Amino acid sequence: MRTRLLALVLALGTALTVLGAGPAQAAGYRYWSFWQSSGGTWAYATEGPATAKPADGSVSGFRFSVSEDSGDSAQPRTAPDFEAICGVTRPKPGEKRIALVIDSGTRADAPSGETPPASRVACARVRQNATTAEALAEVAKPLRYNSQALLCAISSYPKTGCGEQVAAGGATSKPNPPAAPKADAGDDSGPSIGIVAGLAAILALGAAAVWQSRRRRYSGPR
Repeated sequence: MRTRLLALVLALGTALTVLGAGPAQAAGYRYWSFWQSSGGTWAYATEGPATAKPADGSVSGFRFSVSEDSGDSAQPRTAPDFEAICGVTRPKPGEKRIALVIDSGTRADAPSGETPPASRVACARVRQNATTAEALAEVAKPLRYNSQALLCAISSYPKTGCGEQVAAGGATSKPNPPAAPKADAGDDSGPSIGIVAGLAAILALGAAAVWQSRRRRYSGPR
């Protein structure tokens, strides 16, 4: 029985070691994330700028950064204030005004050899049915996209690369940035459901073994 309990303890320790090592192995992606105004704050967009059609008076934001997924993606550092950005731009019949915040991020997130340009805001006046991508093209050309229609560069920044994976040491690999937020964008550093279930099973087996051992000890031979 002691041998069985020792095996269970060792198994639990191994699972905990794997769980603790998970976040350290996580990699991020270097890309332009897309945001929309929501009650005076930023919300990660649920669709891409090529399909989003914001209404007149909306604010859209773009932030260049390295993040593991949409849950920990960095927001634009300028507040989504339509009046501050488009207040002096008068509306015109058949057109709409879209305020844009373009945050190129920090030096830490910049590709090797590049310096992020200063963050800026702009007011685009476009046709009523225009997408966010069309509004962005009005004020921040040239834009660069890849073959999957992923936005790679705004105003030629960055000059190269597109959603590449960035390891802990700064090395880059294949592109695969998050395209949409998770249903629950809470703390992504926690354990996965599978790991939690496994630990629960181990603990349950351990508890059962201890109970069985005590039961035999106190009941004695029959």
